[in-house]
Amino acid sequence: MDFLPFTRPSIDEETIAGVAEVLRSGWITSGPKVKEFEAVLSAHCGGRPVRALATGTAALEMGLKLADIGPGDEVITTPLSWVATSNVILHSGAEPVFVDVEPTTRNMDLELAEQAITESTRAILPVYLAGSPVDLDRLYSIADAYGLRVLEDAAQAFGARWNGTPIGARGDLIAFSFHANKNITTAEGGAIVLPDESYAPLCEKLRLQGVVRSGEDGMEVDIAGGKANLTDMAARIGLGQIKRLDEFTARRRTLARLYFEHFDRSLRCELPVADFDNSNWHMFQIVLPENVKRADFMARMRAAGIGTGVHYPAIHLFSLYRSLGWYEGMYPHAERIGRAIVTLPLFPAMRDSDVERVCDECRKAIR
Repeated sequence: MDFLPFTRPSIDEETIAGVAEVLRSGWITSGPKVKEFEAVLSAHCGGRPVRALATGTAALEMGLKLADIGPGDEVITTPLSWVATSNVILHSGAEPVFVDVEPTTRNMDLELAEQAITESTRAILPVYLAGSPVDLDRLYSIADAYGLRVLEDAAQAFGARWNGTPIGARGDLIAFSFHANKNITTAEGGAIVLPDESYAPLCEKLRLQGVVRSGEDGMEVDIAGGKANLTDMAARIGLGQIKRLDEFTARRRTLARLYFEHFDRSLRCELPVADFDNSNWHMFQIVLPENVKRADFMARMRAAGIGTGVHYPAIHLFSLYRSLGWYEGMYPHAERIGRAIVTLPLFPAMRDSDVERVCDECRKAIR
């Protein structure tokens, strides 16, 4: 039987042909396709300004710069995420302030976030794990009450919603990722949604070495920007992908429902919240019972021809963060989930029977 990976992008022939056209055009770096992709992204985000970037990490870095976060500032975030979430805070010179997660949603506990606010707090950086957003009404109520910026790490949440509104269509700064494992991809890439057009000139300077052009040979640099522009090749992939976003999301929801239908509850695994209104079902994750060793479970699944993933170990237990003063026992929910969470296969090209196969093999691997 064929190996079933935990994720695989769906790139259609029209998109492949479109990338070939870009290659033949001679304009393969940032150009007209990036502009077109940004316009489509903006339409998805309620007409708000959007700028495409080289990676989702670059979008987070950009968000902190645009919010003027730096040395002496504190940014509240979650320890249960890809390490980029907190690395960008360190790179900015600010201090990450972790708060534990809710054991059911696995997202930042907003009550704890409010309790963690100090005079040095400048921003909250929530993560929408597996494409399931936090309570945005509560989040922005807290931010408004304390005068804080919000940078939403929506790397996994493109196509998700909050109370019917697409993620990105409301709020402060929102960072998306279009990495190969995301719900839509540009191979590598990301985007940042801006609060208004006044942020766009600085964003554009920061993503391309601070350069401002005027006329044929006019160029000026007044800030030390970086290099985070998206290519036209990547943007063309994104244009083909976003046309299929509704199709992809509907299929992911169908597969998630099948997981809930077929998964053996007697295995005592913790399943995700069955949110079919807001989540884009970027991943379907289980938390194994304490008596099951994750490495053994994953090895058995691989032997059965099924790929799994770990998203994610608790950030503060990596050696870098231990060296900066964090230690085991500080965030018990994130630590427990981080030790036992497993990502099961979920991608639009999966067949219904693939879900049944995964559930059957989970039963065998655990028992």
